[in-house]
Amino acid sequence: MSAALTIEQLAAQSGMTVRNIRAHQARGLLAPPEVRLRVGYYGPEHVERLKLIRQLQDDGFNLAGIKRLLDHDEVPAERLDRFRRALTEPPHTERPETLSAAELGGRFRLSPQEASRVMARAQRLGILVPAGDGAFQAPSPTLLAVAARVVARGISLDSALGVFEAIERHCDAVSEAFVRVFLDEVWQPFQNAGLPEEHWGEMEASIEQLRPLATEALVAIFGQRMAAQIDAAFGQLGQRARGVASDVDEPDRA
Repeated sequence: MSAALTIEQLAAQSGMTVRNIRAHQARGLLAPPEVRLRVGYYGPEHVERLKLIRQLQDDGFNLAGIKRLLDHDEVPAERLDRFRRALTEPPHTERPETLSAAELGGRFRLSPQEASRVMARAQRLGILVPAGDGAFQAPSPTLLAVAARVVARGISLDSALGVFEAIERHCDAVSEAFVRVFLDEVWQPFQNAGLPEEHWGEMEASIEQLRPLATEALVAIFGQRMAAQIDAAFGQLGQRARGVASDVDEPDRA
């Protein structure tokens, strides 16, 4: 589509003022218009660029940082999305496992009455995903295998799912805390400095290390807390056992 919008029409479509559009042009954030008979005309690419600038401003980027992103060979949205994927994608992607309802029922020793209720709960937690024709897909076969091993130890699948639900809830809070610290103390100063090109490598390295470091800290702390909980629980059991023994050994008093 050829350029057909005046600057006033561009302002109306992009949601920006004429003054802001001229300022963005002066800063090199927006390409110049096509001039015909001394009138500047803008096209859809100008509308999209202004919308992107506005979106980046809403995300907290200053104009200097936006210019660095726009000047880079890589599309800004793609570069930011690459960072997002580095933070969110698992380092070792599992291959999903597909099982029938009968296979799941047999693996977890579920009666037909239990199966529908328990599988519905597993779906709400994202452990199982319907795959059509009565089959289910397990996005994480490792988690499914852990559940099977827990059930083999005499714990019901319903109780195991309750524990998984609690873990997910607490892990959300832990993950949010780590990401917030990263954004506040690493990303925000980098962004405030105008996204200097010479520090992009450091930023990428920081992002790549964030999840492994968070995982190591979580496992270490969990190990300590689990040991403390086991010690406390068995200490209480020992006290009760000693109390029962003393009651049995004490002779009846007439």
